Amino acid sequence: MPSSEAGAETASKNSQATITADGLRVRKGPGTSYGVLGTIQKGASYKVQDTEGSWIKIQTPYGDGWVANEFVQFSSKKKSIGASSQTGKITANSLNVRIKPSLQSDIIGKLNSGETVEVISQNGSWTEISFLGNTGWISSQYILVQSSQSESKPKQSASGKSGTVTATSLTVRNKGSLNGKPIGSVSKGQTFHILEQADNWARIEYQPGSYGWVASWFIDIAAEEKNSGSSHQSVNGSSAIILHNGSNIRKKASTQSAVIHRANKGDSYEIISLKDDWYEVRLPNGGTGFVAGWIVTVEGSAPAVTKPGAEKHLRNKTIVLDPGHGGRDNGTTGARGTREKDVTIRTAQLLADKLRSAGANVILTRSGDTYLPLPSRVGISHYHNADAFISIHYDSTPDRTARGATTYYYHPFQKELAANIHSNITAMTNLRDRGYRVGDYHVIRENKRNAVLIELGYLSNPAEEALIASAQYQQSAAAGIYQGLARYFKN
Repeated sequence: MPSSEAGAETASKNSQATITADGLRVRKGPGTSYGVLGTIQKGASYKVQDTEGSWIKIQTPYGDGWVANEFVQFSSKKKSIGASSQTGKITANSLNVRIKPSLQSDIIGKLNSGETVEVISQNGSWTEISFLGNTGWISSQYILVQSSQSESKPKQSASGKSGTVTATSLTVRNKGSLNGKPIGSVSKGQTFHILEQADNWARIEYQPGSYGWVASWFIDIAAEEKNSGSSHQSVNGSSAIILHNGSNIRKKASTQSAVIHRANKGDSYEIISLKDDWYEVRLPNGGTGFVAGWIVTVEGSAPAVTKPGAEKHLRNKTIVLDPGHGGRDNGTTGARGTREKDVTIRTAQLLADKLRSAGANVILTRSGDTYLPLPSRVGISHYHNADAFISIHYDSTPDRTARGATTYYYHPFQKELAANIHSNITAMTNLRDRGYRVGDYHVIRENKRNAVLIELGYLSNPAEEALIASAQYQQSAAAGIYQGLARYFKN
């Protein structure tokens, strides 16, 4: 591991500490005998609060904590605008600037969309900026950070593909994972060369000299040269499972096209490509046809499709997503070791991207592995006057055969939202339907807004745990909640 001598400076109060090791433990005090508050990742930068021996105190998403200085590099916070400076462009109107990185901290001013600010540091879901001659904190999801120090340009990929963004606003991350740090965003209609592909992620040059990863199910990938085979690599090995008896498979990707085959519930077809909201599938006779993406569920890496037109019912709605647990609270742990807090944030981030692409205003109660008390989660719902509050969880019971999805509401006015979301989740995921019912949970009981709590399957069931952890299930669950919200607002 690199030592602190490699840094530009030694540790001093108000200098910046950049982490050089993944999974670095943050402790309550300056020594290994102190309890662990949480872990932070390589590349993150935090403000130094204090030093003691070979330990430094920093601001982290878990509060002020201590890390060993052998795993950090130091640089001065006070730097002239030059090769290593960062600026950020605000992407939301009336954005609150706070004294500390907390929704409970005092507001010291507001910023509007398009304004440019100097970025001092980033602390998980919060960004420290220069504000009116001092410093302040804003939510990281509403700033597009740009660095004038570009990383070295990678070799041009030989993939021969380009991708056009299909989401209204798509997050760019520093690695091909929902755990990747947001570093920018791209907009619908923009086209980029695909430099690299891994799993369901694509690496692009989203700004001149700046590179990052985007979810490939929100970009239309096409070959730049005529190649044989499908241009949609993300559908390889995927199948479309029919949800209803008498479903139509058509000659072309249109409801006006001729029906060439009838399919029944449970029938499975190999997916060849994705065209708009339709899957091109292989028929039993060897021919091909098109099936509407919203009447099937998917097995494999192909993206789940929601019914066209849903976005108009979601536009401008304020939706608070509450990924259950986080930080020191792991939630339940599955038979195979899956932690509930990890899959709830994955589901929430996928759903957030879908909702934002429809024009909804989305707030996450947590966007990283942080602990948040239940009253604070409800407070976020009230503060933002949420049109809907969705608390996402996964279930557990000593009975390892238990399986299925359950949706809870508490107040009678929350029942209709629960019914719409639950029916769409069970349709999109094919999970056992355990019904929707009253549940005495703090985040819905104390919530004055339209709120539900969803249990999206049992981690205690080994077979269901393996399904839950898969990319296709996560996409289907997010699509089900999305469709349920759209149907609720339509009604």
